[in-house]
This record gives sequence, structure tokens and C-alpha cells, in this order.
Amino acid sequence: MQDIKKNLANAVREYRSEIGLSQEKLAEILNLDQRTILNIEAGRGNPKFEVLYPLITYLKIPSDRIFYPDKENQSPSLQKLLATLNDCTEQEANDLLPMVRYMLDLLRKQGNPTL
Repeated sequence: MQDIKKNLANAVREYRSEIGLSQEKLAEILNLDQRTILNIEAGRGNPKFEVLYPLITYLKIPSDRIFYPDKENQSPSLQKLLATLNDCTEQEANDLLPMVRYMLDLLRKQGNPTL
């Protein structure tokens, strides 16, 4: 259980810092006590689901990052891209798909002139 707390602590700290939020600001946004964020990032306590769910979804932390940190994961950039796409509606995803395919094709041709 301690490993999961450590994984959660590291993930919350990393993703919070990445978007430039202080512990205080994150607590304010999620309507939590600042000590709650502090304790989670310190690996202390046993946060309830009612605290974890908004925290993890707001920061868009992939569950693998917490429960399977040693698993060979995708790169952080790919994880962020997938988290962003997971936040799309079905219609948005449908509209984005041709654009993403087009952009990938351009990037791949740029990276490999022989294509």
C-alpha cells in the first residue's frame, strides 16, 4: 500500500507542477483543504474516493501512472495526448480524426524525406 501512496504522491506533485499550480491553488480549485493536497503529496493519509476522483481527473493523471508505474508506459507526451483525446466528445473525436491523420502524414514525410 505504501508504494501506491508514493506513486500517487509523485504523480500528483508532477502533474500539478507541470500545469503551474501551487498546492494552495489546486486545493482552492477543487474545494479541498490545502493540507489534503500537502498530505497526498507527502504520501501520508488515506484519501477518500471523493477526494481522489476530482484530483486525478482534474490533473488528468493516467491510472497506470499510479497503479503500474514500473510498466513500460508510453512517453509522457503520448500520455498527455491520449489524456487530451480522452477528454473529447464523440463528435469532437470524429471531427479531429481526419485532421490528426493528415498532420501525422505531414510529420512523417517531413521526418523521412524518402517517404
